[in-house]
Amino acid sequence: MISPVPVIAIDGPSASGKGTVAKLVAQKLGFHYLDSGSIYRTIAYTSHQQNISWNNEIMLIKILEKAVLSFKNDQILLNGKDVSEAIRTEEAGRGASEVAVHKKLRAAILGFQRDFEKSPGLVSEGRDMASVVFPHACMKIFLTASTQIRAERRYKQLISKGNSVNMDSVLDEIILRDERDLKREISPLLKTEDAIEIDTDTLSISDAVDKITHLYSLKSQTS
Repeated sequence: MISPVPVIAIDGPSASGKGTVAKLVAQKLGFHYLDSGSIYRTIAYTSHQQNISWNNEIMLIKILEKAVLSFKNDQILLNGKDVSEAIRTEEAGRGASEVAVHKKLRAAILGFQRDFEKSPGLVSEGRDMASVVFPHACMKIFLTASTQIRAERRYKQLISKGNSVNMDSVLDEIILRDERDLKREISPLLKTEDAIEIDTDTLSISDAVDKITHLYSLKSQTS
């Protein structure tokens, strides 16, 4: 069943560009935006700050219950505090991938994610947006790129923010995250049968944004 509120669900592996692309598509269409990965990153970051293990599902759920998370312009606010940069580290990303395997935690997050489905529309991005969170989305996109290209993008992003990183270690982490995301028992990363796959190896961010908004425009005209 298609929701009366248009939802564009964008999935893809780590560093495929889906976060930036989804945000710009939302801005271009005047839609709300959901960065689902930031929820897991925030939980991982907060648990680390409180010396709570990423394996402690009960405590992770308690962190979620106390968290007030919001998106404002380019900021991610946790209880009113800007954590945008803090949750974009490689450590927070690794933690997000590890806490995401917990079944009860994912179930608790599901309702929070679906609260973003509001008029005039929503662009959501993650790894299970089309398969689990918004299976009724009017458009499903699977954004991908080669492992090497994704590692290069992540490396440049981290270097630009002043992080001291090694290209080989970034590549290794991308490979490990792909393996965790693809093989986890609960909500693994996958391309749904009705999703449109877009390979961004040779596409710029603006090209990818234009392609998705064009596809959405065509779909809107025929629906």
